[in-house]
Amino acid sequence: MQIGLVGIQYSGKTTLFNTLAGHEFDPAQAMKEEATLEVVKVPDARLDKLTEMFNPKKKVNATVEIYDTPGLRMAEDGKVKITSQFLNNVKNNDALFYIIRQFEEEAVPHPMNSVDPARDIEFLESEFLLSDMAFLENRLEKLRKEVMKSKDEKLKKELPLLEKCYAFIEEEKPLRIMRLDENDLKLLSGYQLLTLKKLAVAVNFDESSITESEEVIKEIEDKFSSIGATIIPFSAKIEYELSSLDEEDKKEFMADYGITESALDKILRTSYEILGLQSFFTVGEDECRAWTIKKNYTAQQSAGVIHTDFFNKFIRAEVVNYEDFVKFGSFAKCKEEGVWSLEGKEYITKDGDILNIRHS
Repeated sequence: MQIGLVGIQYSGKTTLFNTLAGHEFDPAQAMKEEATLEVVKVPDARLDKLTEMFNPKKKVNATVEIYDTPGLRMAEDGKVKITSQFLNNVKNNDALFYIIRQFEEEAVPHPMNSVDPARDIEFLESEFLLSDMAFLENRLEKLRKEVMKSKDEKLKKELPLLEKCYAFIEEEKPLRIMRLDENDLKLLSGYQLLTLKKLAVAVNFDESSITESEEVIKEIEDKFSSIGATIIPFSAKIEYELSSLDEEDKKEFMADYGITESALDKILRTSYEILGLQSFFTVGEDECRAWTIKKNYTAQQSAGVIHTDFFNKFIRAEVVNYEDFVKFGSFAKCKEEGVWSLEGKEYITKDGDILNIRHS
C-alpha cells in the first residue's frame, strides 16, 4: 500500500512525514524536488497482545509506504502551479492525503497569501481534474483511430468507458465517485488517473485551535461532501512533539489537547478504510505477524499473500478470530468452545482472523 502526502508548500506536510517516519526534522527536506519514501510499521494493539501471549522470536507488523511529495510552490507569475514532475510523483500512489493548512504563522506565510482550507482543496481537486481531462483527451484521440483499424475487443470496451470518464470529469466530478465495476477498474488501472485514487483530506491546525477543530471540519465536510473524501483534523506540530515523548508523557500530553488518537494511527486507519483493507494474523513461537489484505478476500487469497505456494497448494485454513482467542487463551480452548473452525478456500477472511494454512 502506497500513500502519497500532497499539498501546497508550508502546509506542514513534511513535518507530518518526519513524524510518521520517526525522523528528526530536516529543513532542507522541505525544499527537495523529489518525493521521499519511507516504509512505516502499522501499529496494531492486537498484534502486540498476541506477541505477549506467544512470546515469539520475532514480531512483524504490517507496513505501508508513505511518500512525501514535494510541496507545490509559487511560480514566477505569483501563482501556485502543478508541474509534470509533481504529477509523476503522485501517479503511483494507491491513496492520496491532501495536507491542508489551517494555521496562521507570520514567519512562514501561505504561498497564496492567506489561509483558506476550502480554496486549497478546490485548487488541488481542480488541477487533478484538469490533468485527468488532458490525459483522457489525448488517449481518446489515439484510441478512436486504433479502434477503426483493430479488431481487439479490449480496445472496443475501453473506448466507451473512457468516453464516459471524460464526460464525467467535464462535469467537474472526480472519478472516485463514479460508479465503476471491477472490469471497469481493471481497464483503467494502467492509466493511474489521479481523481480515481482514494482520497483523504488532513487539515493541519495549530496548538491553539486543534481543540476547536470540530466546527471547521464540519464546514469542510459539508462543502466537499460530493468529492468522496474522508476529512480528518490533526496538528503537525503537536504530533512532532508527541513523537519524542515516552508513553506515559504522551498520554498526558494528548489528554491536555483532547487528542484521542495519534496522527500515525489516524492516517493509517483512514488509509485502510478508504482502500478497503483489513488485517489477519499468523502466530507461533517463531513469529507473530500481521498481514494486510483487501476486504472480502477468501482464505485461499489470504494464504497467497503469505506465499504463492500456499495459494496454489491450499487445502484448508484453521481459523480463530482474535477476540475469541484472547477471550479463551489457547487454540485448544477455542476448539472446546466451538469458536475454532476448519474452512475451505471460499471462506471470507474477517478482520482480526488468526489463520493457520494447511497446504500440500
